[in-house]
Parts: sequence; structure tokens; C-alpha cells
Amino acid sequence: MNHRRTLQQMYDAMLDALGPQGWWPAETRIEMIVGAILTQNTAWTNVERAIAALKEADVLTVRGLTEIDEKRLATLIRSAGTYRVKARRLKAFTDWLDVTHRGDLDRMFATDGATLRRALLGVSGIGPETADCVLLYAGDVPSFVVDAYTKRILRRHFLIDERSSYDEVKAIFEDRLPPDAQMFGEYHALLVAVGKHHCRPTATCDGCPLQTFEHDAAR
Repeated sequence: MNHRRTLQQMYDAMLDALGPQGWWPAETRIEMIVGAILTQNTAWTNVERAIAALKEADVLTVRGLTEIDEKRLATLIRSAGTYRVKARRLKAFTDWLDVTHRGDLDRMFATDGATLRRALLGVSGIGPETADCVLLYAGDVPSFVVDAYTKRILRRHFLIDERSSYDEVKAIFEDRLPPDAQMFGEYHALLVAVGKHHCRPTATCDGCPLQTFEHDAAR
């Protein structure tokens, strides 16, 4: 199988069928970063309510999140679930940003992408998927985001197997497609859309944009 050609054809098929997804929905970079941290293990609708509460309290800024008391922050993001843990994670990020980049996102994103990714992974509560979301959607860095939908779709289309690690799946895209942040972001969003509507644990292949590609819905 020519993985490069297959990946491009899958992207084209999804984009033709579904159109641009307009993801990630955020007005500012810090809002996007907060969303990436809050969306861990919860539905996006819950995150939206938490973000709305932060906006209403006028603390959805780097300074606001740095200065707010952690308990007060936890109360505001309660709808996002495990809110005390996520409040600690948000504070860990803003503390790290303050110490390493003087609280300046421009300075942070001026760092080389690979170096910044390693640094983000050292921040408590930020794993590979969250780090890549921050880099890709807030920093316009071509760092592909891998999630459960991505793994399930690629596995069922014989591009990976059960043992493939996060970084191995990430490399499939980054090694075979041009380093284009806009395309990577759109690709990820399209995979999420297909995963939500078709490639569920029990697949619904009828009408799927990827139905014509070789696959096994039982994998």
C-alpha cells in the first residue's frame, strides 16, 4: 500500500464530502490552550460551559489565569469534570509559562516546535495529544494530533495495528504529508467528524466518506 497516496486520497474524500470543519473553535490562543486542557476525558459541550464561565468572570487571559486562586478557578470550570485536577493543570501551565517565557505566548511560540513540544510534555497534566493540540491550533506548528478516532480509523483501514504507539501514528502523517499546519488541523478535524458519525466502536459505514477505501469495520 502506498501510504502517502492513501492518506492524501482519504483527506480529499473527507474534505469533499464534509467540507471544512472550522476547528478549533476559539477566539484567542489562550482560549484554545485552555480548551485543549479542559477537554481531556469530557465532552466538548462541557468545556464550552466552562470556557463561558471563565469569560464571564473575565479571567480567560494569561494574566487572569495566572492570578486567579486555584479554588476559584476550579469552581468556574466545574462543568468540565475532574475540575480540581484540571484547575491544577491550568495553573501548572500558566506557572510554567510565567517562569520560562514571562507569561508571553509570542515568546513561547517563537521556540522551535520540537523543542517546545518536549517542554510542554514536561508540564504536569499535558500529554502528547494536548501538547500537539496546543502546537497545531494555537501555534500554527505542523504537529499532527492523534486521538482515539484517528487510531480507530487508521486501524480499520489497515494503516496501523493495535500495537501502534501515539508517536508511531503521528509519524505516519508527518513523514508522508507536507508539513502544513492548516492541512494537519483540517485532517484531524475531519477524522473526528468521521469517527463521531461513522467509525464508532460499532461502525456505521453507509454514507461514510471513507467507505470506498479498503477496510474492516470489525478491526
